[in-house]
Amino acid sequence: MTMLSALVGGLAATLHFAGALKSTPALASLPFDLTLAAGLGLLAVLPLLVAARDWRADRAIALPLAAVGALWLWMVVAGSWSPARLVLSAKLQETVLVGPAMLAAGIAVAADAGALRAAARTSLMIGIFTAGSVAFGIATDQVVLGGQVGANPDLVRVQYQIAGLAIASAAGLAAVRAAEVRRVMPVLAWAALVAGLGAAALLPGGRTALAGLALAVAIAPTVALWRQGRRALALTWPLGAIGAALAALAIILADPSLSAGLRTVERFTEGDFETSGRSWLWSVAAEEGGAALPFGLGTGGFAIATGNGDWRGAHPHNHAIEALAEGGLPGLLLWLGAFGGGAVAAMRLGLREDGWRVARIAALVLPVALTVMVSTDLGNRMAWFALGLALGLGVTAEPRHVCALRQADR
Repeated sequence: MTMLSALVGGLAATLHFAGALKSTPALASLPFDLTLAAGLGLLAVLPLLVAARDWRADRAIALPLAAVGALWLWMVVAGSWSPARLVLSAKLQETVLVGPAMLAAGIAVAADAGALRAAARTSLMIGIFTAGSVAFGIATDQVVLGGQVGANPDLVRVQYQIAGLAIASAAGLAAVRAAEVRRVMPVLAWAALVAGLGAAALLPGGRTALAGLALAVAIAPTVALWRQGRRALALTWPLGAIGAALAALAIILADPSLSAGLRTVERFTEGDFETSGRSWLWSVAAEEGGAALPFGLGTGGFAIATGNGDWRGAHPHNHAIEALAEGGLPGLLLWLGAFGGGAVAAMRLGLREDGWRVARIAALVLPVALTVMVSTDLGNRMAWFALGLALGLGVTAEPRHVCALRQADR
């Protein structure tokens, strides 16, 4: 791993999970914006990595990439009839300006072996740090789950969601390491870390993040085991992982004294899926979007159409439904081509790529992939970075030799 690859991978992971780091007590009062600092650092070193590598792309990612570009263009066009102004401006900036940069960063990290290793290690450390900080903050009353009195509930909700995502990806990466090592003591050590991160995921309150953790821990190591030729263990791993998670959750739910203070568990017991409001949002989005077919409400127009004003917090909480409601049939088709096509391409490419590479990308992508179907909007940079990681399975980067370039010039 070169220093350049390590910098790109580390900065990309830091930018990806900057929201989780900023929610920890230790980093909440930094004198600078961690997101901006990581973004500027990545912007400085990523072009150097691009120039220092020879890049080859598989044709399998051509269609998803074309759909991504067309989706960005269509969102700009659809903004011309949107009644929103504040939401439109914010969403287009994050989607059309930040989105391409995050997509490119994800592709570069996935394509360069050193950058991917650095991103995985940094993500693991961020998840462990976030889990420990949240637990310590609760113990010392520096973190109040649900937010301090008078706190912005939207910011609190986003903080626990992103913190949960960081913990989920770290658990998936730790599970991959547990599957890769052969000696008993390292396996037990990594398994203990997975269990600890799973316990920490019960604290912030993110139910989707907990589900993403279970998905990453069940699927990502299976890839590594299967590619190692350990087929029997690969087939039984998902059932064992999900069974252990459900058993632990059942024990906690059966004893109120064990669930006290576990915000995620409390949110499971506070109400069913209907009370979360998502089913209502999805039905309203489908109804309003259907009435505005074939071209939709316009980018950012959902909140105003549902009587919530020009407020970004009111969005369909599902990327596909959002694309349909605000972008109409063209928006939905382009979203399916970009994200659905990207998922299909990643699965096909993953069948022939190195197992360690696919497993680490899966651990980083799966929690985000689940989240975009029940939360966030199309302006979320984590979604574009995750898509870049998935599409990066179709790109390879090899060191560029200066001597060879000079000979070619002659």
